[in-house]
Amino acid sequence: MNSVNDGPVEIRRTPSTLSSSEDQNGVVQPLLTDLYQITMAYAHWKSEKRTDIAVFDLYFRKSPFKGEFTIFAGLNECLKFLNNYTFTETDINYLRKIMPPHIEEDFFSYLQNLEIGQVSVYAIPEGSVVFPRVPLLRIEGPLPIVQLLETTLLTLVNYASLVATNAARFRMAAGPDKKLLEFGLRRAQGPDGGLSASKYCYIGGFDGTSNVLAGKLFNIPVKGTHAHAFVTSFQSLDDLTNKVTENGKLSTSQCMLPHAIHKDQLHDLSAMSQAWLAKIESLLGFLKEEAHEGELAAFISYATAFPSGFLALVDTYDVLRSGLPNFCAVALALNDLGYKALGIRLDSGDLAYLSNSTRQMYRDVAKEYNIPWFAKMSIVASNDINEETLHSLNQQGHCIDTYGIGTHLVTCQRQPALGCVFKLVEVNGIARMKLSQDIEKMTLPGKKDVYRLFGNDGHALVDLMQRVEEEPPAAGKKMLCRHPFEESKRAYVIPARVESMLKLCWHNGKICEPLKSLQEIRVTAEKSLASLRADHKRALNPTPYKVSVTGPLYQFTHDLWLQNAPIGELS
Repeated sequence: MNSVNDGPVEIRRTPSTLSSSEDQNGVVQPLLTDLYQITMAYAHWKSEKRTDIAVFDLYFRKSPFKGEFTIFAGLNECLKFLNNYTFTETDINYLRKIMPPHIEEDFFSYLQNLEIGQVSVYAIPEGSVVFPRVPLLRIEGPLPIVQLLETTLLTLVNYASLVATNAARFRMAAGPDKKLLEFGLRRAQGPDGGLSASKYCYIGGFDGTSNVLAGKLFNIPVKGTHAHAFVTSFQSLDDLTNKVTENGKLSTSQCMLPHAIHKDQLHDLSAMSQAWLAKIESLLGFLKEEAHEGELAAFISYATAFPSGFLALVDTYDVLRSGLPNFCAVALALNDLGYKALGIRLDSGDLAYLSNSTRQMYRDVAKEYNIPWFAKMSIVASNDINEETLHSLNQQGHCIDTYGIGTHLVTCQRQPALGCVFKLVEVNGIARMKLSQDIEKMTLPGKKDVYRLFGNDGHALVDLMQRVEEEPPAAGKKMLCRHPFEESKRAYVIPARVESMLKLCWHNGKICEPLKSLQEIRVTAEKSLASLRADHKRALNPTPYKVSVTGPLYQFTHDLWLQNAPIGELS
């Protein structure tokens, strides 16, 4: 799964002890980082801080897409990265070239022999709904080593979580009974972006992808039909005529098809389709002369190739006067031969109106010729659909069964980045805090645990952060929950259930539990989203979800704030 690039990429396979459905991405390696991580590591090494034990939090400051939730994704890839973390000889040789000449050789030996067995990682389960300021990962270990992990962990989490969240929002906008297909590979940010999009859109609730490699690597259902180019490649029905071989004999026609049950005799699908086109002219209210002959030929050709999977793109010329009549004619001919067509795809125009008109044509044919299944054929819509389009279609009323969504989904056009950060919160047991005039950018100091408190109705009430030495919250016990920085915002909560969110997932140089499959992570996302109240998930002006701290953490944070903030002087 290597990216296309200007030079060779070392293939780094995940060790066989890793329980997973796919290998580690070959480009995810220690050098997939920013140079300043290497320079800081040298400065720490030079300052004899290589054994200092640090704690970092990886989190984001604001939920994307003007929403109130995020789906955490990318944890599996983070653990694979840790499991395979090694500077190769070629890595070290390259660093020697780009680092200043005064760098001591012992530092390069330190990197080449670096072991990350002293690193421990706590994480919220992948697929969980997460919120601002809450650590998604808590990383503990030697300061220079943990610092080296920063950029790679961020790049593995940021896009994965963003696109999974985007997909979840599309799923909620479309509704649970609609099929969602990801069609974004050609519009994604490169091959790795395309594969990641397919993978994490599936976690977010999509049903399949057009990306064949993603289907192979991640066991995602793969779907696809044909393009406009296939339709326009046919000029007329003459493109389907019998071909004469060199010996003067006729070869099998391009449109000869056996009956689904009685396979001993071939039938001319072209002739049958033309007969049906004339027969349904008055029923569907079109003129046979307006139905494009090349389009009919294309549909006949495709149906001959895929008689049990015939789904046609009908907007190449005119949906109601050509595309749909031609499709219905071929579908009726297939029905005579014992096959059931799947439906049509709309890729332009007024999708609500055209889908309703299509469904009515389906019903008219079904009633006239007593073919009940015909009324229920699928209507697929694409055409640069975004989240607002789905809400608008729902308001208008439509008959679309399946959406194919690409550009706006995989590129996350409404918000191009999640903005996860990686902040130092403790060194050698002493809390550290970053101050800022922008309260949003201030960090919560010290090693923290995270708990989710649930109400009697089963919905999540609040995420509560506390210092690790505090007694965990308990069901039925009143807790004071405070806003991290605003003194007046506080509330007592008596949880019906308490869930510890941060789980130890990497320790002593190995993954603590087998990695979850993509399907298991998808189920986690579904259940976690279901635990949120509807008003937290609504598209317009969602109710803010409360992220709080305990009284002791609040007081500790504010005491440290005052200790570190400079005191001004007036004159």
